Amino acid sequence: MKVQEFDSLSEEIQALVSSSIEARKLAYAPYSKFYVGASILTTSGTLLHGANQENASYPLCLCAERVALSYASMHCPDAEFRAMAISTSAPLGPDDIPAPPCGACRQVLMEYQQRQSSPIKIYLVGHDRNVWIYDSIHQLLPHSFQGDFLNK
Repeated sequence: MKVQEFDSLSEEIQALVSSSIEARKLAYAPYSKFYVGASILTTSGTLLHGANQENASYPLCLCAERVALSYASMHCPDAEFRAMAISTSAPLGPDDIPAPPCGACRQVLMEYQQRQSSPIKIYLVGHDRNVWIYDSIHQLLPHSFQGDFLNK
């Protein structure tokens, strides 16, 4: 993992990160006030995004990452995902540390990465716009559960 200032990123990645920040504004989080936006960059350069959607019954909530992945899969079914930017804003969270994806989202990202047989680069941004960069979801989930465990 490395940390870079937003202004030092390529224009394409700045657009990806900015898209995740815009998507965060569409989050519905009336209970936790924890707003998350996620944007996906496909190999063709298309940007697709999602935002978290809360429910008073927390287990029914939808994470921004999974909303974005589902949306992208439906609208660009043959696309490969090059990168995902995740933007978080929490009223009580630290300003200098962006929140990483939850365990469920890490597992789902891993499945997409395995399906396309190429890494999905992850960009995390919080309040201060320093961007944490992971070359692959493997860095966030080094020992994932895999479909091979189910097949003999």
